[in-house]
Amino acid sequence: VMSILLHGDAAFAGQGVVYETFHLSDLPSYTTNGTIHVVVNNQIGFTTDPRMARSSPYPTDVARVVNAPIFHVNADDPEAVMYVCSVAAEWRNTFNKDVVVDLVCYRRRGHNEMDEPMFTQPLMYKQIHKQVPVLKKYADKLIADGTVTLQEFEEEIAKYDRICEEAYTRSKDKKILHIKHWLDSPWPGFFNADGEPKSMSCPPTGISEEMLTHIGNVASSVPVKDFKIHSGLSRILKARSEMTENRLVDWALAEYMAFGSVLKEGIHVRLSGQDVERGTF
Repeated sequence: VMSILLHGDAAFAGQGVVYETFHLSDLPSYTTNGTIHVVVNNQIGFTTDPRMARSSPYPTDVARVVNAPIFHVNADDPEAVMYVCSVAAEWRNTFNKDVVVDLVCYRRRGHNEMDEPMFTQPLMYKQIHKQVPVLKKYADKLIADGTVTLQEFEEEIAKYDRICEEAYTRSKDKKILHIKHWLDSPWPGFFNADGEPKSMSCPPTGISEEMLTHIGNVASSVPVKDFKIHSGLSRILKARSEMTENRLVDWALAEYMAFGSVLKEGIHVRLSGQDVERGTF
């Protein structure tokens, strides 16, 4: 399995979650053994110039915090993009570390139907309107090289247009949305025959008082004989033991009982994060 994340340039530099995810990328309990980050860098964040959006030259500089290699590639050169993506996949496969592909490109039209970029970026959009679209640029190169003929190119375009038109026509006739078709491996019993989620009612999860008492006693005891325990911890264990005896619970004991009952059923529980190691909660 290889994880690929697709980002916009402004979001990559500006969203804290990107920086945070990089810092999780090599932690023992969180690593995915390397993520490939593909940044569609159209050099504008909605209507914001890069100089107003970040303090570093490249949006991808945020990846430097984990020394991830960053490939800046001209998106108008499809073969260079393919080459760089192959190198990125090989890097990830060899070193199991994050890698970033920065596709330097441009946005031909507005951010949405209502947006006219000439209002806010007139000089940039004058340049963009002069650019030959990447498809035409690459097709002309292939035809000039004799790799494909004009007829083959036009047939390929017509074929793609036909696929889009047929899908659009079919979409108008759709009456039922088959949610399960969107999942690679639908969970058995999660959807009914029509692809709709089943009722979300929870089955009863209660356990006997005897079991709760047993978990409470285990949670307030030390498993090793003659183990010298910190006096602060022994006070906590004593208080927990008294609570169990008096049929009382606080958040920590209730949580303990929940985890304990799941463990009793043979289900593995993993605790991770800043506070669980020392049992703050």
